[in-house]
Amino acid sequence: MHQFDEQVERIRTKLTAAKQKDKELKVFGAGAHKYILHPPLTEETLSDFETRYNISLPGSYKAFLLQVGNGGESHMGAGAGPFYGIYPLDGCVDELTTDPEKYLSQPVKIYPGITAEEWQHLIKETQEDDIPDAAFEAAMGNIYAGILPIGSQGCGYLHGLVLNGEHAGKVVNVDIDRQQPQFTFEDNFLDWYERWLDEIISEELSTDGPSWFGYTMGGSVTALLNKYHAATDQLTKHQCIRGILAKRRIDPEMEIQMEKEYLHAETIYKREWLQVLAKCSYPLAKPHLLAYSTIDLLAVVQFIWWYAKDKSSEWQEVITRSLPGINDHETFRFCTYLLVEMKIDYAPLMIPATTHENEQICVTAFYTLGKLENKPGYLDVFINGLGNPANTVIHAALQALSGVKDKRLLPAYKKVLERFPTEQDYILSNLGHRLDDMGLTVQELEKWNG
Repeated sequence: MHQFDEQVERIRTKLTAAKQKDKELKVFGAGAHKYILHPPLTEETLSDFETRYNISLPGSYKAFLLQVGNGGESHMGAGAGPFYGIYPLDGCVDELTTDPEKYLSQPVKIYPGITAEEWQHLIKETQEDDIPDAAFEAAMGNIYAGILPIGSQGCGYLHGLVLNGEHAGKVVNVDIDRQQPQFTFEDNFLDWYERWLDEIISEELSTDGPSWFGYTMGGSVTALLNKYHAATDQLTKHQCIRGILAKRRIDPEMEIQMEKEYLHAETIYKREWLQVLAKCSYPLAKPHLLAYSTIDLLAVVQFIWWYAKDKSSEWQEVITRSLPGINDHETFRFCTYLLVEMKIDYAPLMIPATTHENEQICVTAFYTLGKLENKPGYLDVFINGLGNPANTVIHAALQALSGVKDKRLLPAYKKVLERFPTEQDYILSNLGHRLDDMGLTVQELEKWNG
């Protein structure tokens, strides 16, 4: 353990500093683990665990258990650590497999850079509809062989420790519902744990929700920039940019540098650098966003919505000009977000989309019209939507008419009732809500003759 002594001492000091920095327990999960660690394990206890499962724990993890602490008072007895903390040894070894005695010692099947195709091949057997329980458990054991669960992230997500092979000692983010795993960027457990403490002390992790610590590359903006420029492969370059994007804030003196990175970036990195620039400095980003809107309008409207929605009105002309030619639903959807934010009567822009050949665009158009205060002024548009061939569009039009009590809707409502004598796609239940708005019932509408 002597090779880790210096780092262990740093971690002890930083753990105290992190607890002091986060007195109000704002860091995600801190309210559960409260930065508490129970006393370290004995060599004998650790050795017994290794013997029981026929494994050898990675040195950095051993050093933590023997010199820092083992468990605490969080979820499943976890102690201070990322998300909901670090499990005590032997606390939750069966979270990835029901037979850890068999599968913890087997060779690891997952590795950094595993492709989506390789992952799908690995989990293929577990996705069969008629797989017997025993076969399913065996397949799960094979998928997560050699991975020790060491903590919960919530919602079925865990961090696991690689026990053998080339990447032994690395931490990997896994999901019990078999989403593709993502390895953390640090070489070993202690590096990963110390990075967590560093980001608490720097207040990088002081957020109102999950920070998804460890899912992006760590380090200062300067360090990530240096790594980006030194990298010779695209993956590392993308990871460096995403690491910068994940920062809560970028110092104002670095904003000009972010603009330079965008201007000089190769095409494959332009979008990501523009996102970084939009996040850290809208004024610097705006002219570049305008230019990029002719290349990738979706990216531009997303960046404005995420980072500068208070500037939505500045994009009215671009959206007005672009809407008639938009056939992609996602681009259309984000444009509607900005239009609603503008607090204008955007009905003239939405009405043509209510008959768009893309059904999803029609649905979103009605949903957006439903947010207008003056929507009763466009009754004919809604009535037309109630006669649309697509059930999803009728459903959207009915929901959009919430609060409208105009009796001129009754003939259209009667036609909907005649068209749907039984429930389909929640159309009758929504029709009932609209009739409630008018003080009527479905039974009364059935008898209504105009």
